Amino acid sequence: PVRAIAPAQLMSHPNTGALRGEHPDHPGWREFVVGEPQHFNRMMFGNLLVRLDDEKQARVRIIPREMHGNLYGAIHGGVVLALTDVALFAGATILRGQDLSGAVTLELSSQFIGAGDPAKPLDALVEVLRETGKLIFCRGSVVQEEQVIAAFSAILRKVSPR
Repeated sequence: PVRAIAPAQLMSHPNTGALRGEHPDHPGWREFVVGEPQHFNRMMFGNLLVRLDDEKQARVRIIPREMHGNLYGAIHGGVVLALTDVALFAGATILRGQDLSGAVTLELSSQFIGAGDPAKPLDALVEVLRETGKLIFCRGSVVQEEQVIAAFSAILRKVSPR
């Protein structure tokens, strides 16, 4: 079942991702704040938008900015990869209803399929395939509307806080 997650239930540390309430400018989407303003993810994307499409799939969205483009007028491949990595945590957090701030990416495989349009929202669709005591197996795709930009699979490892 789709879980309703109260923002206070997840991610209280200021240097990790924080799932917030509904975004005032994007009805149906919640805000996922990644780190502090000076951290890479926040500088690259600002705040992410997240929502559950259903109990098996989360959608993580960025609104591209000029800095996300490449020399050919498309979204830079590095932006797609960075979105994929951060979307794994945002998506798995909202799908699993647990704090994944103590997790790392063990493996990330991606395949570029098409070029992204910097004038359109960019969504990462995330599924959690299986979770063990320490590992989370995920897959998904990066899309714009009906166009697939990339596909990915990943393994996350939960680690104990130091």
